Amino acid sequence: MADHFHDSSDSKHESFLEKLTDKIHHGGGDDDSSSSDSDNDKPSLSSLKAKIYRLFGRERPVHKLLGGGKPADVLLWRNKKISAGVLGGVTFVWFLFEVFEYQLLTFICHLLIVSLAVFFLWTNASSFINKAPPRIPDTLIPEAPVLQFASALRYEVNRGIAALRDIASGRDLKKFLLVITGLWLLSIIGSCCSFLTLFYIGFLLLHALPVLYEKYEDQVDSFAEKATAELKKQYAVFDAKVLSKIPRGLLKDKKRL
Repeated sequence: MADHFHDSSDSKHESFLEKLTDKIHHGGGDDDSSSSDSDNDKPSLSSLKAKIYRLFGRERPVHKLLGGGKPADVLLWRNKKISAGVLGGVTFVWFLFEVFEYQLLTFICHLLIVSLAVFFLWTNASSFINKAPPRIPDTLIPEAPVLQFASALRYEVNRGIAALRDIASGRDLKKFLLVITGLWLLSIIGSCCSFLTLFYIGFLLLHALPVLYEKYEDQVDSFAEKATAELKKQYAVFDAKVLSKIPRGLLKDKKRL
């Protein structure tokens, strides 16, 4: 009887272990299948992301497109105190010169007069009030940043001159019409406001549009995709009805011959 009892208990124990191992194996199989399914889904998700239309064909985040670092942080309001301070300073300068009609040369002269007078009086009065005179730091402009700025400016000017020469050569009618239209609109805007006001409006847009686009980029990209498709349709119609009927120049006809 004792042997029979031990055999039955051993068989029950073995059956329990078999059920437990089967359950573990089935669970692991489910996990493996779910993981394999998720792995199979990853390429489809990446392919879907690759097919999403982005404004101007961008592939990098907005922060990287703005150059990264502190300037991009200021434009995207990563630090609200610094961004608000920069915006307030530029607004104060615009009010000073545009609203109060303060002249730049007068402002620089008055600023230098006040600064020199304060330091001069402070230095001479320090001996009477038994205080140390102010330490005026030696300010020297480093050579490397100036050379880098000059080199970058020269490069951009050369690019602009080359682009204007390419447009004036008559090779691309579409680009020519776009540039002429843009310059005409810019001249209209310039006649309505001063250069400083135009700069201030551009500065405000630069502080507002990137952060709004970063927040609503999916909606903006969807709208831009539809608008781009519609513009391409309208341009195709305009090209077929107008641009294609413009006679070609004699030089291009000679080249074909």
